[in-house]
Amino acid sequence: MNSWASRLEALLARQPRVILGITGSPGAGKTAMASQIASTIGDAVHVPMDGFHLADVQLARLGLLDGKGAVDTFDAYGYLALLQRIRRQDTEIVYAPAFDRDIEQPVAGSIGIAPTARLIVTEGNYLLDTDDPWPAVRSALDEVWFVDLATEERRRRLIARHIEFGKSPEQAQAWVRAVDDPNAERIERVRHRADLVV
Repeated sequence: MNSWASRLEALLARQPRVILGITGSPGAGKTAMASQIASTIGDAVHVPMDGFHLADVQLARLGLLDGKGAVDTFDAYGYLALLQRIRRQDTEIVYAPAFDRDIEQPVAGSIGIAPTARLIVTEGNYLLDTDDPWPAVRSALDEVWFVDLATEERRRRLIARHIEFGKSPEQAQAWVRAVDDPNAERIERVRHRADLVV
């Protein structure tokens, strides 16, 4: 049995709906873990925070396009509002955005969360951040688990992902140094706030 499976069972036994957060540095494997967890429960839904990336047109307007993925390139208050709505709503479907890696853009209304969904697994970089509104995001989650991975392997995965989605090897390495690594440092500083490190 996975190290987290019994903990998840205990959470589900205590309440009718669980909202579980998965966090960690870029490339650590948050999405894979969230998908794996969601696949273990029949009525679970995976809701990535990446659906709240600001669109490139907005990032360009704000002068933030070259730092896409940093904490200020997300609609954090929109994400918080979604989590609060998921927590309150038990009669209607709640629709959430997803992030399409092929076009590198958020896509509204992609994920339906039925009122019968017992487990909502959401994942993202900044779930434990201490700047507003992230403490309120943390309060909207029942637990937050931190995915840990050795730095060099995490960087290798990131470079491969950036190349897969269109960057040259040189561009991919530069992006990891300039954007992903500083974001990872910020995320690692608050890992002690996680309920579980996996």
